[in-house]
Amino acid sequence: MGEIKVGTASWTDRTLLDSGWYPDSADTPERRLSYYARQFPLVEVDATYYSPPAERTARLWAERTPAGFTFNVKAFSLLTGHPTRVSALYKDLRPDTDKRNVYPDDLPAQAYEEVWTRFLSALDPLVDAGKLGALLFQFPPWFTIKRDNKQYLLEVARRCAPLRPVFEFRHASWFDGDNAEETLGFLREHALPFVCVDMPQGHKSSVPPVLAATADLAMVRFHGHSDKWTSKDIHEKFGYDYSKRELRDWAPKLRELAGEAEQTHVLMNNCYRDYAQRNATTLAGLLDA
Repeated sequence: MGEIKVGTASWTDRTLLDSGWYPDSADTPERRLSYYARQFPLVEVDATYYSPPAERTARLWAERTPAGFTFNVKAFSLLTGHPTRVSALYKDLRPDTDKRNVYPDDLPAQAYEEVWTRFLSALDPLVDAGKLGALLFQFPPWFTIKRDNKQYLLEVARRCAPLRPVFEFRHASWFDGDNAEETLGFLREHALPFVCVDMPQGHKSSVPPVLAATADLAMVRFHGHSDKWTSKDIHEKFGYDYSKRELRDWAPKLRELAGEAEQTHVLMNNCYRDYAQRNATTLAGLLDA
């Protein structure tokens, strides 16, 4: 069985800071990250989806964590085809537009290329420190299974090389009927890591909890089962506290998945108060047992 690393998709959420999970001594960003890194070997940076990172910030992350610690970084929204706030773009690359949000086609080709270059180069301090695990490309609900989109997965892999992108889908078409075999076969053929998800079912964005390793890195993200999944309030959307029974049922499945990969990353994305941290601690204990 390959190595399993368990962590959470946030360490700075305001509700987490208010929950009391951090000790009083962890009263600065540096001390909070240091404390988190003593509890878990892995964290996912989601803030980079909303605004591209600065190299200085990545350097501080690297300096404030111990050797062997791993950061997974979520791709900037523009790079996954999501609507992106003009104000989130680099100032010198912002188009002259009255729109609040833009898509890749709204930018000149050269500006779009520059966004890619700056996003990836900002992560160099993590790469140099051996602390960058994967780049999470979570696609929007309208990113369906079709030839152009599969080609975009290959384009992302080429652009990111030698860094490791991983792919999370948010449309059921990738797993409808025979499409499941086609999707997993395509990912395996090109050694593209698939992100397995546990999430509410019955929505347009719902993907079934298919557990499969399509490369040497496997990943599972736990989004919870909130009955308010469509809420605009992210804390309502992700505010789900897994029971120990639920996590106990997952442990043997995760061990089996880890048998198919060299390394498996397990992220709790139910980021409300300390739900993710407590659940990750419980799950890690179950996996160790």
